[in-house]
Amino acid sequence: MVIFEVGINLESKRLVEIKYYSSSDNILDPTLRSRFLTGLENFITEVYGDQIRVISLSDFKIVCYPKLIRLQNNEANGDRVLLTYAIVEKGIETNFVKLHLKEIVSEFLKKYDLNEIKLKRLEHFKDFKPIVEKILGDLRFNTEDRIKKIFRD
Repeated sequence: MVIFEVGINLESKRLVEIKYYSSSDNILDPTLRSRFLTGLENFITEVYGDQIRVISLSDFKIVCYPKLIRLQNNEANGDRVLLTYAIVEKGIETNFVKLHLKEIVSEFLKKYDLNEIKLKRLEHFKDFKPIVEKILGDLRFNTEDRIKKIFRD
């Protein structure tokens, strides 16, 4: 079981995007993916008063961990969704992945202040990748690469 990709979006703005393996032979524009997830999150929140958790497809799942953050001082309309997601192999336990996503977003919010999150672009957050990799551990490797890593170490 493997995590193909992990990302953090502030609504449709991509902040972190780490790709380990391709989840499909088709190349999907990352901006399109972030807009899709944002649109779906907004739709579910607006229509059902709920938040998106898992999108299940035939070969993989998109596991989401939304966190509401306040970007402006005490204004109700200052709340924004910081959506951490992982594209994972179908058989992986989603609650296990959510625990990792929760830790990832917690570390992200410790490392970067709200102004950075609001104003900076994807390149600014590249140094967050080692933190994500430490949190995910072997989950970011497919079986073949896990075996190779065991014999390398």
